[in-house]
Amino acid sequence: MPIDGRASGQGRVFQTGGDQYIEEHHHHYGTGTGSLLAPQPAGPRPPHGATAPDSVRVPLVGRPPGILRDRADLMEGLRAAVTGPGGDVHVLHGLGGCGKTAVAHALFTEAVRDHGSVGLWVNASERISLRAGMLAVAGDRGATTGELAAAAGGQRAAADLVWHYLDHSAQRWLLVLDNADDPTVLEEGGWLRTSPLGTVLVTTRHATSPLWRGTGSVRHPVGVLPEADAAQVLCDLAPDAGTVEEAQKVARRLGCLPLALTLAGSHLSHQLLESWSMDEYDRKLSEDSTALVDQGAAGTGSGQSRHLVGRTWQLSLDALAGQGLPEATTLLRLLSCWAADPVPLSLLMPVARGEMDFGHLSPPLAADRVEPALRGLLDHSLIGMVEADGRRLLQAHGVLLDSVAAGIPDAEREPVAQVASHLLEAALPPEDDVSAEARAELRLLAPHVSRLLRWSPAEGTARLAVRAVKQVVEAGEFAMGLVMSRPVADRVEQLFGAKHPLALDARNVMGRALFRMGHYSESELLLRRVLASRERVLGADHPDTLRSCVALQAALDLLGQDEEAVQLLRRAIAGQRRVLGEDSAETLYSRLLLLEVLPQLGRSDEFDAEVHVIEDCERFLSPDHVRTVAARHSYGEGLRVLGRCEEAEPVARRVLADRIRLQGADHPLALSALSLTARIAYELGKFDEAVAVLQELVERRERVLGLEHPFVVENRQLLAEAEARRR
Repeated sequence: MPIDGRASGQGRVFQTGGDQYIEEHHHHYGTGTGSLLAPQPAGPRPPHGATAPDSVRVPLVGRPPGILRDRADLMEGLRAAVTGPGGDVHVLHGLGGCGKTAVAHALFTEAVRDHGSVGLWVNASERISLRAGMLAVAGDRGATTGELAAAAGGQRAAADLVWHYLDHSAQRWLLVLDNADDPTVLEEGGWLRTSPLGTVLVTTRHATSPLWRGTGSVRHPVGVLPEADAAQVLCDLAPDAGTVEEAQKVARRLGCLPLALTLAGSHLSHQLLESWSMDEYDRKLSEDSTALVDQGAAGTGSGQSRHLVGRTWQLSLDALAGQGLPEATTLLRLLSCWAADPVPLSLLMPVARGEMDFGHLSPPLAADRVEPALRGLLDHSLIGMVEADGRRLLQAHGVLLDSVAAGIPDAEREPVAQVASHLLEAALPPEDDVSAEARAELRLLAPHVSRLLRWSPAEGTARLAVRAVKQVVEAGEFAMGLVMSRPVADRVEQLFGAKHPLALDARNVMGRALFRMGHYSESELLLRRVLASRERVLGADHPDTLRSCVALQAALDLLGQDEEAVQLLRRAIAGQRRVLGEDSAETLYSRLLLLEVLPQLGRSDEFDAEVHVIEDCERFLSPDHVRTVAARHSYGEGLRVLGRCEEAEPVARRVLADRIRLQGADHPLALSALSLTARIAYELGKFDEAVAVLQELVERRERVLGLEHPFVVENRQLLAEAEARRR
């Protein structure tokens, strides 16, 4: 039945033939007025969103640093923005825990205290908190209760209301949108805008969002601290725990990540039952860095996960999974099996090309999902891209990798480790490749092999680690080989026992690395033990036992024990001829070594009788094979020792050219060939040439072998003598 009604003044009459929900709201801008009538179908009232934050005038941060370290250049640029004409959006992006919020807090404090700006702080991590915070900003800048209620209830555009009042603010302002790790939260409501009256500062893990480009934002990467500043952060928080030098060790182990440093310093300064020094804390970190560091977190609450090293990355992984990229978790778990050193992109190519099937991982990692997962990890700053020698490499922070690895479910650990092992093994260069390119690849891969063995101690990873160390040493990366060999040998021996063939192989490689780096006596003792063990375990004619003979003779040769060195070589050659054959590269290598040892005993006739090994190398291998070059090298050295320098000179020059061409100018054996040419020039009385070559040789050998290597010391002495003779 029709209803008649009349209204007067400000009254309203609504008439309908069905149930309706009617809400009326009045709002005003300046001197104008307006009203909004919003008839909607019957039903529940729309939600008004989250409760407004207690304050937008106070930074909502867990633990701001007392002193902001290192960020001087960044802060200078941001100060200029705050004091300038306004209208800018600045985006601080980087890995979780790298200190973006700390920089924002410092700028906020300065803007309010020193420049008279209004500081406004909003948590932009979620839609609800962003909306509630921004409406609170509008209220701070003058919006009425009625206007805020309409915006909160969905009866008017909330972002328009907020920016109207920011644009008409009576004071200049700095608006911080903190933890905007999902830029779509800002984009969907049009929340990110500019105003001539203020500056917007966004902190985010998302480095590459189109939103930043679309708004003309100025982006600032925020990384880890330099080591000196990182150590000072620890000293700021725990001044009585140790020296700056001790703090540097802890900072280095924590990768100079500000969040980890803050938690570590807090733990050191608030212990009740124990009082660890920096050194003690450093030792404890080797057991479980993530768990120990998180003990420095104080309090609990909804935001606590952002202040825990062991949880902070999970926020980004959860966001990626919500975006349809659960494979990002699998890929990051895979990366956590490897070291924090740069990872060649080529390492992941077998997965991306479908050459290896890793569908058994959880979540499965299919070929067509590798690229999107990588992009997701890059976008969320969980990994970064670095350049080295013209190559693009991936890199993740060490503490992140530790915490991700610690969080892998037990059922997933072995499958992930197997995938990591297969990929590393496929990426290693062929074992007979000693080119400069192979050396460069080994330098990149070796740290990852070592890390994998520590993380997944199994026979497969142990075998891979021993192979990698052996290749590193054979490729001429002697210093790296020495650093790698001891922990690998210790780990393999711990796993399988000192007499296991793999453990003996690891110790043999370690002995060779010691020899190459000039630790001759230590090398001799170790290699003697390995030889004796191999004789007992494997037998006198086993190829590994014969390899031990060759390795030991090299150390004996430089220790002046030439007779025993010759005996070991003769034994090795006889056994290798029986077991491996006359044409084996190993047999030929043992034979060519005689060309160096025999002249030191004055056995020129035997030397001349062995020279045909060069022809055998050319015939059985090739004229350009590295073993053939080594045979000529030994021949040239033998001629020099015997005083036949005129014969040796053209041999040495050819060897030097071949070494550089095949192995690179900085290969230790190329430098050995350079040393040979210098000695021959000196002994022929060509002192100008000798001085020039020795000066170059000393500089390059210092860089490759170290300042105190015996070869470097000898070269310096010879240089001084050549300069004196030239004068």
